[in-house]
Amino acid sequence: MEKSRKLILVSANRHEDPYPVYPIGVSYLASFLKTNKPDIEITLFDFMTSSFEDYISLLQERKPDYVGISLRNIDDVNIYRQESFLSYYKKIIDTSREFSDSVLIIGGAGFSIYPEVLFRTLNPDFGISGEGEMSLLKLLSSLETTHDFSDIDGLIYMNNSHLKVNKRTSFIKQPCLRYDDSMTDFYWRSSGMLNIQTKRGCPYNCVYCTYPLIDGRIVRTLSPEQIVDTLRDLYTEKQIDYVFFTDSIFNISNDFNIELADRLITSGLKIKWGAYFNFVNINFELLSKFRLSGLQHIEFGTDSLSDTVLKKYCKPFLFSDILRVTGDCDRLGIDYAHFLILGGLGETEATLDESFENSKRIGKTVFFPFVGMRIYPGTVLHSVAIQENIVGESDPLLLPVYYVSKEIDPGSLKEKAKRTGRRWIFPDEDHSDVIGRMRQKDKKGPLWEYLAT
Repeated sequence: MEKSRKLILVSANRHEDPYPVYPIGVSYLASFLKTNKPDIEITLFDFMTSSFEDYISLLQERKPDYVGISLRNIDDVNIYRQESFLSYYKKIIDTSREFSDSVLIIGGAGFSIYPEVLFRTLNPDFGISGEGEMSLLKLLSSLETTHDFSDIDGLIYMNNSHLKVNKRTSFIKQPCLRYDDSMTDFYWRSSGMLNIQTKRGCPYNCVYCTYPLIDGRIVRTLSPEQIVDTLRDLYTEKQIDYVFFTDSIFNISNDFNIELADRLITSGLKIKWGAYFNFVNINFELLSKFRLSGLQHIEFGTDSLSDTVLKKYCKPFLFSDILRVTGDCDRLGIDYAHFLILGGLGETEATLDESFENSKRIGKTVFFPFVGMRIYPGTVLHSVAIQENIVGESDPLLLPVYYVSKEIDPGSLKEKAKRTGRRWIFPDEDHSDVIGRMRQKDKKGPLWEYLAT
């Protein structure tokens, strides 16, 4: 009998701001493979909870045939620090090469933004851009049989000394998820919630955003029944009762959302949940249903409180929508925070003043501003930055480059924010001590709601 092949799936992420995030990508991969390729032995490894010494020991002990490494972020997306993770990722690749003879495969959200450049930089055997489940399954099967990789969506590999990049033409319809027992305890304790998807893909056109590059523009909803079953397992087995839906935007495909909410309500599960929302496709009636199903908090991708800037950012809503929806949240007792981009495309001192003034009109909340826009390849902002000679066409953008409007004074932002009397938390502010004390008291959820004014 032929021996079982061994695969180690590695979550490379160790970025903890604002809190450690459960490595859901490798869990989706492992769950899919265990269902569709049960002959392979899968081990998960998480650099958030383990060291390089642990990794070396695992490689030596398991002697894997394949190692799949998921790259979640390329840098910290913080203009104040601009920490790149590339050298750290290179160390993981080099360590994998040194202590195993396995086939190295890289993927993940970070890789999917820069597939060709990162492939050449990190030099794996294969890369998978975008959704990974079916592509990885086909790759492993091909490695064991035909070695024909031509029909594997999103695969990047060397073919006769030439880099071959396969286009993505399809997506899976039913991803499956089973959380790894060895990791859930840490993330529940450290993050106060676990994460799960309800849909993939984003139809919007925000000038800076990479979600369409990672997940595609076609929205695919997952099985509401399976999502509720997964949440029931979390609750009954681990008493985990707070989750975050990691969809790029939750309030799209509302027929699906209503079905999911109804199933959560009828299930009787006392699950609290949060998600990313914007200000379209949502009204008081829908929010009421979501609240009844367990909606506890919303993180709004607001970006600006100036209509002029919202239009420049290609956001599909106006400040009047922001006031309407947040007012509904106030009435329903839903906590919410606003994530903003100050000083991006089209920003001026006048629009900044407008945003700061408008912040006073919103109910109890906290504002998390980013300063400038991280420029990513393939985005509208990238084209603008090339036209304005901020970056060159050949710039790979692996190291952080930010678009900051020349019409503003970045040094004045904090003082302007302070004068509003509202709670603004800039990326260089450390509030981990407050959050840490609350975690020690076993408080769950995002905890920024305790900082809101």
